[in-house]
Amino acid sequence: MPTPAPPSLGIEDRLLAFSVSLLVGGVALHVGTHVVADARDYAHAVLTALLGAVVWAVLESVPLLGGLLALIAWVAIVRWRYRLGWLRSAGVGVVAWTAAVVVLAALELVGIGSVSALGVPGA
Repeated sequence: MPTPAPPSLGIEDRLLAFSVSLLVGGVALHVGTHVVADARDYAHAVLTALLGAVVWAVLESVPLLGGLLALIAWVAIVRWRYRLGWLRSAGVGVVAWTAAVVVLAALELVGIGSVSALGVPGA
């Protein structure tokens, strides 16, 4: 007897997963900027996460150097949006990645495991 295919996600489910993933990415960036620099409001972090995710998606597909180019561009977006230097922007990235891993682990513990941290590389 063939195994039935899993149900596909509807547009509402996809939009919800996208929204939650973007909000998680925004939380992670907001935490990162609070630790490393003078943070702005949460909405600023969410928009930065969205811009970072778009740039990451475009550049990551470049052959050979895509990941490196995407990471540099992501740090450049944080640098531009928060008016920081390169090292502090990279520090925001490290703290944001750590915060995203913690938030995603907590969500997994409560049974929400189908989200990511949109706008935070590697999370």
